[in-house]
Amino acid sequence: MKYDFTTIMNRKGQDAIAVDMVGAPGSPYPAPREGFDVIPMWVADMNFPVVPTIVEAMKNRADQAHFGYFMPPAPYYESIIRWQESHNGVTGLTAASIGYENGVLGGVVTALNVLCSKGDNVLVHSPTYVGFTHSLENNGYNIVHSPLVQDEQGIWRMDFADMEAKIIANKIHAAIFCSPHNPTGRVWERWEIEQVMELYKKHDVFVISDEIWSDIILTGSKHIPTQSVSEDAKYRTVAFYAPSKTFNLAGLVGSYHIIYNKWLKDRCDKESSLSHYNGMNVMSMHALLGAYQPEGYEWVEELCQTITGNVDFACKYIAEHFEGVTVCRPQGTYMLFIDCGQWCAKHGCDVGELLAKGWEVGVVWQDGRAFHGATHIRMNLALPLSRVQEAFQRLDKYVFNA
Repeated sequence: MKYDFTTIMNRKGQDAIAVDMVGAPGSPYPAPREGFDVIPMWVADMNFPVVPTIVEAMKNRADQAHFGYFMPPAPYYESIIRWQESHNGVTGLTAASIGYENGVLGGVVTALNVLCSKGDNVLVHSPTYVGFTHSLENNGYNIVHSPLVQDEQGIWRMDFADMEAKIIANKIHAAIFCSPHNPTGRVWERWEIEQVMELYKKHDVFVISDEIWSDIILTGSKHIPTQSVSEDAKYRTVAFYAPSKTFNLAGLVGSYHIIYNKWLKDRCDKESSLSHYNGMNVMSMHALLGAYQPEGYEWVEELCQTITGNVDFACKYIAEHFEGVTVCRPQGTYMLFIDCGQWCAKHGCDVGELLAKGWEVGVVWQDGRAFHGATHIRMNLALPLSRVQEAFQRLDKYVFNA
């Protein structure tokens, strides 16, 4: 490979939550026992160096030595338009449909504030990204969950009948659609998106589509933008994207929306501006410009190959070594959502106790119960393969087969 996905980065003491929160005062993640280092497999950021063009772009801008008020230049929008066309086959996108957001969750709340009244019901699939839970509840919206169900092959699917029943019963007119889905890693097929968007059209439900994971797609799958499946979907949907997840830039802050419906776009822009806080950071902007260079396209391709290899290793290892633990192989993202229910039942152990066993030997994984997975654990695989292998060997020796 051209880029580095094998070096083990030392992030300790460098402001990285994934590492420095472990063992910190008041942290829910205790330090491992003596003899074990931390393998960060919880919060969704990556343990790979960013593509060099990002650093170069930021250094070049820092050399200008002025950081006052600014406005995004045409290349900012042109870079997004090229990226969307290259990665998602989007045509006809113009700068007029693109808007800045400090973060996807803030954008989700902005869109809800336009589409809903406080106290309204909002349809969300479960398992559910914990950020949706906090953002919606903190801002006065009621979440109505429609559980995903696993088919005969264990693949997570939407339950359209359940969705329709809940839309009708709860008078729902706004829904969160997560594509690819977090935490299960489902990359929805075109027919699935077409069917769900027809359902939303039938009941006049506006859609807020979180597509922040859309660049991290495993070999054999393809992301279909929600807005692309029909003309109605194009104008019914507020879609959110960001380089932050793709290139590990969350610490710089910055995402963007695509809204083709001018009525909706104007109101979302106004709503997001009311605090005078939802403003672009000049270094974040130049990081995006550095990311969306030809080298960035190559880097993401290699990243997806690396994640695919890590996922293949992890799923195979679980099947062969961890009796009573199951996982549906994700098609996108770099997260695993593993079900430990049978193992816990057999060993008289709950998920909290199981998590602690992993933390004790430095495998810092995440409680899936916060994502509405009753017996699940969420694991980040965006690490060099050698670290993923080490983590699973520790889980084998000290946790599942101790």
